[in-house]
Amino acid sequence: MATMHYLFFGFLSVVVLVLSRFGNTAVGGHILTGNNAKPLGTASAVVHGNDKSVKCCASTGVRERIVDIAVNEIGVQEARGNNDGIRVEEYLAYTGLGKGHAWCAAFVSWCYGQAGLAVPRNAWSPALFPLARRYKAPQINPGTVRQADLFAIYSSSHQRINHVGIVRKKEGNWIVTVEGNVDNRVLCKRRPLATIYTFSNWLD
Repeated sequence: MATMHYLFFGFLSVVVLVLSRFGNTAVGGHILTGNNAKPLGTASAVVHGNDKSVKCCASTGVRERIVDIAVNEIGVQEARGNNDGIRVEEYLAYTGLGKGHAWCAAFVSWCYGQAGLAVPRNAWSPALFPLARRYKAPQINPGTVRQADLFAIYSSSHQRINHVGIVRKKEGNWIVTVEGNVDNRVLCKRRPLATIYTFSNWLD
């Protein structure tokens, strides 16, 4: 009888040990934690703490997506040359404005929005270059300007930034851009770095 008693408790101990090991393991492609199950492979399931490599890859993917969205808009043009037209008015509406307003900043904001980003979202060009987001001159020279950063053109007559666009890529002392409201349309340009007033980074 004593032997049966010890066998029973020995078997019970093994069962408890096995069950406890499966408490937080992957079952059927999910990670189980309490009452919540998340598919394996999602960022929330596999990223722990501040995984910088994952953040870097995520940022790179977003940058590519923003540029792809912008490139796909090349060729969009105003209907009558008065900051109007169906697509142009979509850009403006994204920032709360109607037709007739300058739309370079609205275009940039719309592209970021289509990529799933809440900011920037402003039709006022200077607002896209807050000091906390700007690239200073010493940062530009070593080549820190990156795909999907924003560039600014300064107007001495307006005494402020009055044009903004998206960096597609950097080529030596030049940048290739996608920008709206130039010649009444969205187009790709090649601009010398020397003509750029400043850059901003909204992604890192």
